[in-house]
Amino acid sequence: MTEANAELLEIFKALADASRLKIIGLLARQPYSVEQLAALLNLKPPTVSHHLAKLSEVGLVGAKAEGYYSMYYLDESALKKTRLLFSQLDLSDSVADVDLDAYDRKVVKDYSRPNGRLKTLPAQRKKLDAILRYVVKSFEPGRRYSEKEVNNIISRFHDDTASLRRELVGSELMQREGGGGDYWRVER
Repeated sequence: MTEANAELLEIFKALADASRLKIIGLLARQPYSVEQLAALLNLKPPTVSHHLAKLSEVGLVGAKAEGYYSMYYLDESALKKTRLLFSQLDLSDSVADVDLDAYDRKVVKDYSRPNGRLKTLPAQRKKLDAILRYVVKSFEPGRRYSEKEVNNIISRFHDDTASLRRELVGSELMQREGGGGDYWRVER
């Protein structure tokens, strides 16, 4: 995880509380003391102090002494920094260690017999799409297949070759020439 990602994560954790969001909203209008915030939010002062400490840790809230009280304010520069961090964040970095094929593998496992044949074709579109992505891997990219060859390959998975073939074309994983011509896998 990058340093920017870690910093944003801490800010989001600090904001992941309804009372803290209300405090930020109030401080965006004007500075308040702990006692004022407690009265406005119907919370006990120690609870407000706890929330302010969490917000201060990530730099969203600052305090300045006024007489006997500390007046808390929203640190606008921290908000600008957060906005800058977020704009520079490459969200794809945050999923670099996520197995994006896990769902497909689970669906294929749930719908397949040990020999690799499908028990049934899923009725749910998302699950059917996962099965189709699995089946299309049996076709070489760039190679053209006759309908007979397509049916031969598809029959290894399921007896309803017409439905599978139609779904592969309909989901744009394969294309075909009109009138029963050649089929080919679509490059993605």
